[in-house]
Amino acid sequence: MAARPHPDPLPFPALEQIYARLPRGFHARVSPAGAPAPRLLMLNTALCRELGIDPGAGTAEAWAGLLSGNRLPRGAEPVAMAYAGHQFGQFVPQLGDGRALLLGEIWDAAGGLRDLHLKGAGRTPFSRTGDGRAALGPVLREYLVGEAMHALGIPTTRALGAVATGETVLRDPPQPGAILARVAASHIRVGTFEYFAARRDIPALRQLADLTLARHPPQEATQETQDDPYRALLASAVERQARLVAQWMGIGFVHGVMNTDNTALSGETLDYGPCAFLDVYRPGAVFSAIDHHGRYAYGNQPRIAEWNLARLAECLLPLVDTDPQRAVERVMPILERFPERVGACWLEGMRRKLGLETAETEDTPLIQDLLALMEQEEADFTLTFRHLTTLAEDPENQAAPPGWSRGEAFASWRVRWHHRLGREPGDAARPARIMARANPLRIPRNHRVEQALEAARAGDLEPFRHLLEAVTHPFEARPEWAAFDTPPQPGERVTRTFCGT
Repeated sequence: MAARPHPDPLPFPALEQIYARLPRGFHARVSPAGAPAPRLLMLNTALCRELGIDPGAGTAEAWAGLLSGNRLPRGAEPVAMAYAGHQFGQFVPQLGDGRALLLGEIWDAAGGLRDLHLKGAGRTPFSRTGDGRAALGPVLREYLVGEAMHALGIPTTRALGAVATGETVLRDPPQPGAILARVAASHIRVGTFEYFAARRDIPALRQLADLTLARHPPQEATQETQDDPYRALLASAVERQARLVAQWMGIGFVHGVMNTDNTALSGETLDYGPCAFLDVYRPGAVFSAIDHHGRYAYGNQPRIAEWNLARLAECLLPLVDTDPQRAVERVMPILERFPERVGACWLEGMRRKLGLETAETEDTPLIQDLLALMEQEEADFTLTFRHLTTLAEDPENQAAPPGWSRGEAFASWRVRWHHRLGREPGDAARPARIMARANPLRIPRNHRVEQALEAARAGDLEPFRHLLEAVTHPFEARPEWAAFDTPPQPGERVTRTFCGT
């Protein structure tokens, strides 16, 4: 089914075509395969308004036609983007959008430029042996987790809507088909740079770098990089990834597939395939069924981000200096800043989780000792920090977190923490206010996500909608959401997650 231009039953803005105007090597032109019987499942009304779109201006049928690719917005010129990538450390010189299409770019209400992308839109020249389709479960997972991350203040791609296609996709077992309409600051990846670097296509590499600088201007020019745009690009990527990964660590998020083709130059979280959230705190926690050696374990994420940035730096070398040795010497100081920056961002976030605004040398061991106790106790990550928030609100409360057996060890740590809080400026209630904004009541707990997706596969979307509402208000207590705030029972624990492609 070939997509047709949209006859405007919706007042949808006309799209720009910045990426599609790049030379053919950057992409392949592909029309969406469409859907035989599209049905709107979810429409992100808040995101619609951010894009300057009235979500109520069109019918559900009109939205389903648009978000399935059956109808195209004005100005759309769909392309499948080319990129390469290191997958679990192994370089694949050609990957590309095998089941996704970039429709174009859209200006949001604040004047920012964002990509509009369809996932599950059909085969492309990069599909290899895949069918180009997406199953309902992974589409709804990405919708839910992306919106939860946004509500937690973490940079992320977001879902504009989800559509059931009316067909079955061949998975094991067969599943209902769906399409996700995704919005992102851009879909430029480290793997995009690797694609052209591997082909030694320096003009294309330069064009890609210049586009990246235009889409994502470096936020912090330094004397070292202000006269060198390509080193500034690397420095900006280092800073964005340091902040992003530190935020992941602060909520117990495990991405699960930190390949270079899933590392966005925008600094947004990209791809929610086998992602998961910690229940029990374990630095070595691995959920992804395909991560057999723990490469992308929770505690490894800063190291892997640094490894991915090193691959970006390698790609930029010929743009930095024609002499390879001089190029290496010029990028290494920038790359070597990553451990310090991710550590500083992590420490800043963890201080907030403990109600601290000022910095003291005692803070790092205080935090590390708490985490060591949490690991020994097999403590729930989210509940432990919410319990500390309660203790900050009521200093007379001396209870250990629920389920802890080593009460004396916690009591000793709590005394150190209260002494540290006593040295904070401002009123005594200030730490609790800081913690209440830093420690969510709820996250998308893995077992609740799986329960909601299972109901959706059976045709019941209400559990999904209820969970979505709860996790997009992560700091708000309501009785009807109380079940989402608690960890799983032993029989409910999710220990493996899957890409679902």
